[in-house]
Amino acid sequence: MNPRELLIASFHAALAGVDPLRLTPPFLPAPPVGRTLVLGGGKAAASMARAVEMHWPAHAPLSGQVVTRYQHSMPTQRIAVIEASHPLPDGRGAAAAASMLAQATELTQDDLLLALISGGGSSLLALPVAGVTLKQLRQVTRALLRSGAPIEAINSVRKHLTQLAGGQLARAAGAASVHALILSDVVGDDPTHIGSGPCAPDPSTYADALEILTRYACAVPPAITHYLARGQAGELADTPKPGDACFARTYNQIIGNADCMLAAAAQFFQRHGIATHLVNPAETGDARQLALRHADLIRRQYATMARPVALLSGGETTVAVQGRGQGGRNSEYLLALSIALEGMNNAWALACDTDGIDGSANNAGALLSPTTLARGQAMDMNAQCYLENNDAYGFFSALNDLVITGPTRTNVNDYRVSLLI
Repeated sequence: MNPRELLIASFHAALAGVDPLRLTPPFLPAPPVGRTLVLGGGKAAASMARAVEMHWPAHAPLSGQVVTRYQHSMPTQRIAVIEASHPLPDGRGAAAAASMLAQATELTQDDLLLALISGGGSSLLALPVAGVTLKQLRQVTRALLRSGAPIEAINSVRKHLTQLAGGQLARAAGAASVHALILSDVVGDDPTHIGSGPCAPDPSTYADALEILTRYACAVPPAITHYLARGQAGELADTPKPGDACFARTYNQIIGNADCMLAAAAQFFQRHGIATHLVNPAETGDARQLALRHADLIRRQYATMARPVALLSGGETTVAVQGRGQGGRNSEYLLALSIALEGMNNAWALACDTDGIDGSANNAGALLSPTTLARGQAMDMNAQCYLENNDAYGFFSALNDLVITGPTRTNVNDYRVSLLI
């Protein structure tokens, strides 16, 4: 394989390592005395639901519904799959969340709520609280996504503006047992942050949500701040906290994460005779700053290593959007990396989101070669100008260096690899 083919093939190997059809079955609980209700949401929800159906005993009662992103469904028989909008919520997701809450309240102590949670669930299961409209929820979500805030902060706000998040689904299940299977897309794998933790305790408060909006200078509708202020004043019930009685019968279980993805990628490179080095499985922070750190490592630490060598990293970066371009955090990382590595003729790189969507575009990410900047200059494209306009998508699209997979139906955060040859 040439370097381009090798990098793309490594990404597909990484995706295979976190396929919910393979990850879900070993963690399925035993059927209860009563019935099993499957509820959940996220970009991997449909494939998780299909895996449940394929391995659930035929004689055991099974029903339910999950919500996934448009074009991410899979065929199922007993669990309905509903498609809704991501990253901004829509009416289909809100209606599905309302239905789930109603179904959960009908469970008895003999029943089991099997929750299937993956990244994207925060938007896909966003049923606004009374006093906040769906339009207002979309406005605050958009502001948060553009602010550069980390996902943990974004979800702390959304937990207090929606009715399923922050342990509220577990609370709705009453006396039933709750078993949540979770595919992690957040650094640290804390269930409270994955899909905004529908079955996990929420340590954040209304005051925290207000502080986050202020810290990241998010312009939001007055109704949002008014609602959160009422909660801060004690006028509204908060999400269930650690120690709440509902969690005595709730079990949150991580079935896959970025470690699984990176291990699969490392095995791929080793099969092709290429040494690997794990830089960091849990990178966070600004995408451009991470690119500068990685470029410095490549120039100082790895340039003298025996080649070929693949440098792997995971995690999730952020972008504070200032320009008007079509970006994506992985593409922005790569564009900044290409500028920082100018002059190196042996460095290739790929950065992609495992859900197949870098931001809100149709690409999973992009690919960098030693000729990236030169080819851009030959087309009268100034890489720095594209970067400042948050238009990495436009830059790599013109070079035909976008990586487009379509829906992967999994989601464990970002996959980054630098290949030195």
